[in-house]
Amino acid sequence: MWLRALVLPIFLTGLALPSWAAECPVLLQGELPRLRSKDSIDLCQQFSGKPLVVVNTASFCGFTPQFKGLEALYQRYREQGLEVLGVPSDDFKQESDDGEEIAKVCYVNYGVTFSMSETQRITGPQAIPLFKELTAQSQAPRWNFSKYVVDRQGQVIASFSSRTQPDDLALIAAVEQAIASVP
Repeated sequence: MWLRALVLPIFLTGLALPSWAAECPVLLQGELPRLRSKDSIDLCQQFSGKPLVVVNTASFCGFTPQFKGLEALYQRYREQGLEVLGVPSDDFKQESDDGEEIAKVCYVNYGVTFSMSETQRITGPQAIPLFKELTAQSQAPRWNFSKYVVDRQGQVIASFSSRTQPDDLALIAAVEQAIASVP
């Protein structure tokens, strides 16, 4: 809706659309507050045209050690353009409400260098637009550490459950397919 409010007056005045409005996939329209920062993650600016893995995370989950594997996946494929976005969520009641504590788990305990947002709602009517679109293109996360592989056009090409480890061959194949996709 906010996009229409911005684009309609531009259309009516005959001016060209901003390039991001015409080129940014629906999935990547918006911003998220960056974990432990005053900055935001502009999803379109940072991820448009790049292969992406989106994962909902939680600090107090049995799957939290997957941070190590997600970081290894990111390091393995980042030179080929892969991005990883971690989105902490307390939707399954296993995340801290303290951003500093979440940051410690991610950055200190597991050495995460990929992008992490502040805690967000990822399920139900209050889900952020990113997860509403991920759900529309695949399925809603059923637990922490659900993984979505997105191609360079902003389309979900595969989703994986929490039980799928970051080094799983099917996940690796989906990541390689996303890397091979044409922007």
